[in-house]
Amino acid sequence: MQNNFDKLQIGNKSFNSRLMLGTDWDKLWLLPNTAGSQTAEEAIRMAFLGHELACQLGQEDNYFVKLEVISDPKYLLPDPVGTLKAAEFLVKKGFTVLPYINADPMLALHLEDLGCATVMPLGSPIGSGQGLNNLANIQIIIENATVPVIVDAGIGAPSEATKAMEIGADGVLLNTAVAQAKNPQQMAEAMSLAVDAGRLGYLAGRMEKKYYANASSPQVNISKLL
Repeated sequence: MQNNFDKLQIGNKSFNSRLMLGTDWDKLWLLPNTAGSQTAEEAIRMAFLGHELACQLGQEDNYFVKLEVISDPKYLLPDPVGTLKAAEFLVKKGFTVLPYINADPMLALHLEDLGCATVMPLGSPIGSGQGLNNLANIQIIIENATVPVIVDAGIGAPSEATKAMEIGADGVLLNTAVAQAKNPQQMAEAMSLAVDAGRLGYLAGRMEKKYYANASSPQVNISKLL
């Protein structure tokens, strides 16, 4: 959830937000998002404001933050230097950091070494629906990681969500594919089924690819014309 402090008055029990009023925060965990931050400093500030909001909801021990540092207004690509800088500071302050990053295997390792709880590589630019343009790098990130890997951004179709899960991702995060579908409710259900199918396929283990055909029917005791 993205913070909106123009509509929320910290310290006032009467939040001017239907979402905040209508949500049972005893059953849900707030995930503040630093989206909109163009520098590490802005992201750090938003992370602390997000924690302050969580405290107002009775979640004093909630230090979770989805870290986004995006200085590129056209393609909305995450800033690796700013992300690394903000992540290092926030981890030291006790935050559980979930960084949104380019599909850069080395950056993912650095963030994991800093203590990030996950890494969230993009499949393609936010809201583009281009799918998994960085599949090879995402596979490397998954292979190297000892923390969960969440594919974030770019997924436009259920088949792409399935593919992300089939290669071993621990989850996907998407919005536009559902929000801009002709029937969002059906698309949300399709995405849910796609994620389940991909995960199950990954756990089942794919058959080995072969260069030549391999008949699946018996080759003996076959009736033949003489």
